[in-house]
Amino acid sequence: MAHVYIEPMPKGQWGPIDGYRIETQDGTKISGELLRSERLAVSEARVLGYSPLLATVRIPDKAIAEHWRPADNTPASL
Repeated sequence: MAHVYIEPMPKGQWGPIDGYRIETQDGTKISGELLRSERLAVSEARVLGYSPLLATVRIPDKAIAEHWRPADNTPASL
């Protein structure tokens, strides 16, 4: 199962999170709209057949494994 990243929006900014977007490693958006909660984004990713990774920091970098954790708490191999 391919991994996707649940990213807080807006990207690269401190402050309130407006929603979450599902993206692939190369930045391709899987979710067309902004999802209102992490839980909703995780559910959507699973329905689409992906294994979601959640950000552990406010401004995540997909290249840094420590910025991500699996939504189901199983070890992820990036």
